[in-house]
Amino acid sequence: MGVDYYKLLQVDRSATDDDLKKAYRKLAMKWHPDKNPTNKKEAEAKFKQISEAYDVLSDPQKRAVYDQYGEEGLKGNVPPPNAGGGGGASYFSTGFNPRSADDIFAEFFGFSTPFGGGGGGPGAGGSMHHHHHHHHHHQAAPRKVAPIENKLPCSLEDLYKGTTKKMKISREILDVSGKATQTEEILTIGVKPGWKKGTKITFPEKGNEHPGVIPADLVFIIDEKPHPVFTRDGNDLIVTQKISLAEALTGYTVNLTTLDGRTLTIPITNVIHPEYEEVVPKEGMPLQKDQTKKGNLRIKFNIKFPARLTAEQKSGFKKLLG
Repeated sequence: MGVDYYKLLQVDRSATDDDLKKAYRKLAMKWHPDKNPTNKKEAEAKFKQISEAYDVLSDPQKRAVYDQYGEEGLKGNVPPPNAGGGGGASYFSTGFNPRSADDIFAEFFGFSTPFGGGGGGPGAGGSMHHHHHHHHHHQAAPRKVAPIENKLPCSLEDLYKGTTKKMKISREILDVSGKATQTEEILTIGVKPGWKKGTKITFPEKGNEHPGVIPADLVFIIDEKPHPVFTRDGNDLIVTQKISLAEALTGYTVNLTTLDGRTLTIPITNVIHPEYEEVVPKEGMPLQKDQTKKGNLRIKFNIKFPARLTAEQKSGFKKLLG
């Protein structure tokens, strides 16, 4: 009879697709070679068997052949009855190309090792990665739907302090019988201090479920709302103050409320010319990679020149500045 795939996955012969998924999920995690560093060889063999069993039983065509002819029939060693000689055997041998155990695991869990980050060192499933790679790619793997992108508008205050956004999504999921039902879900997005416009947050496979395809990833893209006082330039904040010519010449004190609600008082004693910029260190945006550091606050000035001067004012200015 060859290998009993049902026994391997610890399910009975009437197991549904859902039963198979549950069984595979449990056993693949238990026997993944990365989870069994002490008995890697045994785990690797077991992991491959479990993967092969799931690959066959989750495919209705392969399962039907296996149910009737067993492993040998599936792998083309036994021509089925009434096949007219060996002609039928070639149908089975082309019908079964075992996929790499790692590929099945990656497709199921979205990553190739139980530790998510590609594992450590050459032992992280690496030895298994090469067994079937040369011939399984031409099989029709389920197509993944293109990502669904949504803008996530954030105020400068949100991006300065960090915040939590909750997004309600509505999606279609398939029940055990393959019928689509509508469901609602709340996704939580932790916006970190210093995130910039264009930062992407991905929720894998949260799109609608349809038979035969992998659901789309849901991607939120940070968008920056305009702020009434500050504009952002990389990690710096820029503010423009309107001042009179007299203030520009005689000194001016800038009073500002920061994005986290503190009051800044910055006295300027220099003469302020139209290109003048006052730089206040570490009062800009937090750095995305190191939130203990901040960019600068850059204060620019819009100097209001008087529309006209009286003869008296003109001679006064000449005396003062001449």
